[in-house]
Amino acid sequence: MPVLARLRKVGLAVGMAAVLVTGLSGSAEAATGAIRYFNLAGDEFRIDNPPDNVCLTLQIRASLVSNETNKTVRVYLGTNCNTRVTDLAPGRALAYGGGPQSVRVLP
Repeated sequence: MPVLARLRKVGLAVGMAAVLVTGLSGSAEAATGAIRYFNLAGDEFRIDNPPDNVCLTLQIRASLVSNETNKTVRVYLGTNCNTRVTDLAPGRALAYGGGPQSVRVLP
């Protein structure tokens, strides 16, 4: 019985350590790559390695948004990630007439 009790404690400790490690790594995830966007004059702006699930306000109204990350980017018309325009898969770019003002990387 003492051997079984020790094995349970060791198993519990290993399990708890695994939960802590995976829980902590998931809280600080970010996309790899850049979101590039341009104004009507063709000036380029970029967000490198953007964090997951955080509303990011663009510096200007974008006439073109290019997702060069490894995750899907949701594009919004408003500055606070309101009025969704579309989702851009990795490697996709789209021109917009209305000028999106914020983006969010989907986890």
